[in-house]
Amino acid sequence: MSSGNAGSTWRLRGRAIASAAAIVAVTLVAAACSTGGEEGPATPDAQRFSAPPEASPVKIAKPPSVDPGWPRWGFTHTGVSANNITERFERDVSRALAPTPLLQNQHIMGFGALNPEPHPGDYYWEDLDSRMNLMRQSGGTPVITLCCAPDWMKGGPQGPTEESAWKEHLEDAPYPEHFDDFAELSAAVAARYRDVKYFMVWNELKGFWKDHSKPADYKGYTELYNKVYDAVKKVRPDANIGGPYIGFDTNREGDSELRGPWGVVNQNVLDAFDYWYKNKKGADFVVVDGASLTDAHEMLPDAFGALGKFSAVTSWLRKKTGDMPIWWSEWYFVPEDGTSWPLPKRLAVQAASMIEFARSGAATALYWNPQAKNDPCDGCMWDPKSGALLPTGNLVNDFARWFPADAKLQDVTSSDPAVRVLAQPRQLVMVNTTEEKVDATVDGRKVTLQPYEVKWSAR
Repeated sequence: MSSGNAGSTWRLRGRAIASAAAIVAVTLVAAACSTGGEEGPATPDAQRFSAPPEASPVKIAKPPSVDPGWPRWGFTHTGVSANNITERFERDVSRALAPTPLLQNQHIMGFGALNPEPHPGDYYWEDLDSRMNLMRQSGGTPVITLCCAPDWMKGGPQGPTEESAWKEHLEDAPYPEHFDDFAELSAAVAARYRDVKYFMVWNELKGFWKDHSKPADYKGYTELYNKVYDAVKKVRPDANIGGPYIGFDTNREGDSELRGPWGVVNQNVLDAFDYWYKNKKGADFVVVDGASLTDAHEMLPDAFGALGKFSAVTSWLRKKTGDMPIWWSEWYFVPEDGTSWPLPKRLAVQAASMIEFARSGAATALYWNPQAKNDPCDGCMWDPKSGALLPTGNLVNDFARWFPADAKLQDVTSSDPAVRVLAQPRQLVMVNTTEEKVDATVDGRKVTLQPYEVKWSAR
């Protein structure tokens, strides 16, 4: 997962959620990679009679039982966000986000927030207050990640965090003798931000799992989690708390039970999860993250086939936990070897990954927003200069608009398996997973999709 201080975002391998769901509407658009619009009638081509579909629909999992208002799609604020530019820019971004409320997540230290407790009992809330105000102004449903820990809790000095400590020690775990101190800080956060209903405990076992070829210190993490759980529930019985926020790493080969064409999940991950699940004090939801790639940066068997990992992990977790809500706190799907994809392909793979979450019945998925201040950024949700939503932001908004927690997915067929489809009673979305133009029959209608096009249509 990416990490960073108030002004920087460092990319660290990370891994990431979603609920039961629904889908999209918008007039069929001829342009490649259309990511949304207003609901309208189908185009003449879409209404034209065609031969019966040939391919069988992908099985849709029955979603877990969650409140209809359960938040499903959203994003995490990182080192740079709208509140780090100007007040006017923050208002512009807020107006762009407000029409479709999203989950918005913020860490208590790092990822755009300075040390919240530079001295024991001496709190610094300015950065968290600023991010929380952005969330409220933009109509978001706030989420807080209870990570990371002040320096004095992990062997460092008291006082504001120095630049070298941000780079070298942000991701260190608190020492066991300071677990209670971190739990008290977490309770103070929950007490201050009473409009926050959802809290995730820690992040990817940072500091508890330095060598992924060896077992994690899952006992240490679980001890910290339980102290935080008790402390937060004491001041906020209404709070929803989730863990263990562990990255589901995969390799090309291995002996674990969780495997597929996309690879094999590291057995150390499953061992850590099992221990936490059996020994936790409680949990309102389960948090994991992950990438479609293996640790060797492979996409098996290809960029779209590798996305099957998200469905497989979600299904495994739902079975393991008795169908608890599964949150993907982060998820990654782009090359990590320096290869750059054209924007249409990036959007197509992202849309297909979100379809995997919806089909498998994940409860929530948070997009890790790599926002920049000035530089162009294909993965950014809004333009760093104008504040207008970019294609990635529109895509997340479209899924939030048409795939809420209470939406009912329906089986829909495509005559060409290269076209992935997700539908609810009123709308559907189609993704061309090839670099060629495709003519297909989808839901009984003849459609043409340009290379890597994401197309929404009323039913």
